[in-house]
Amino acid sequence: MVSTLLRLACPDPPRRIPHERVINILLRTAHILTSGILLGGHVFAIPSPRLEGLLLATVVSGAGLIGLELFRSCRFVYLGQGAMVWLKLLLVLAAGIWWAQRVPLLSAATVIASVGSHMSSRYRHYSLRDGRVVE
Repeated sequence: MVSTLLRLACPDPPRRIPHERVINILLRTAHILTSGILLGGHVFAIPSPRLEGLLLATVVSGAGLIGLELFRSCRFVYLGQGAMVWLKLLLVLAAGIWWAQRVPLLSAATVIASVGSHMSSRYRHYSLRDGRVVE
């Protein structure tokens, strides 16, 4: 039973969906655009109600990106790339808790996102569970 669930959650090779690359590019572009404008809104102290639509768009596009990765394989949660996403999410949640520190926290989340997206595959695909690179 457990091994069947594990095979379903973490198929080898990972699942593919039609037009996956296009969907990923569209979601990532929306996420970068909305999160960048949202960060700028906080930097320039735009009133929060004016930023709510951007926050929603950022959350939806980010959830879409995570959902796409999880659909492919739940291995994402313990790979280097997944760890960077979880760290980024923690920083964003911390910004909601420590509101006065939101600009440095959201800036740090942006740096983590950029590094995570551009680090070499030996780190992005490194399995924290298995202690090796997983292709």
